[in-house]
Amino acid sequence: MKNSGKIALGGVLAALAVVVMCLGGMIPLATYICPILCMLLQSTVLQKCGGRVAWAWFFAVSILSLLLSSEKEGAAVFLFLGYYPMIKPWLDRRKGSLLWKLLFFNAVIFVLYGLLISVIGVAEIVSSFAEMGKWMAAVAAGMGNLTFFLVDILLSRMKGMLQ
Repeated sequence: MKNSGKIALGGVLAALAVVVMCLGGMIPLATYICPILCMLLQSTVLQKCGGRVAWAWFFAVSILSLLLSSEKEGAAVFLFLGYYPMIKPWLDRRKGSLLWKLLFFNAVIFVLYGLLISVIGVAEIVSSFAEMGKWMAAVAAGMGNLTFFLVDILLSRMKGMLQ
């Protein structure tokens, strides 16, 4: 594929990703589903267009999602985790890759929600954590880890389909 074709494909998929991120405010639970769908689109961009276009795509979608999406938490999740398809091959090559992925995800989520709560002061997040209690917060963290590993498997299988 020529460079112009790669850029055109990246642009069309970036527009689709921004639309998907903007849908996050309309559908319950889409706060986490929309960033996952965008990561799948980014995996396609990475496989078909290469790393340089994929990084440009990620930054463009992140900025536009933060500006245009009504669901700022979902846009922040994509900003903090959306580059995972690009670093996944590097993590897969590491010894103990499962542990590295677990550490990566939990560190990123800890920093993300720490920033959302302390710097931005998103009141809904603070109230939802207070309502859940410690046990439900632990269950939510476990479900987040499970979802992350299912996304990891999905990205691996998708890579095989795109080649």
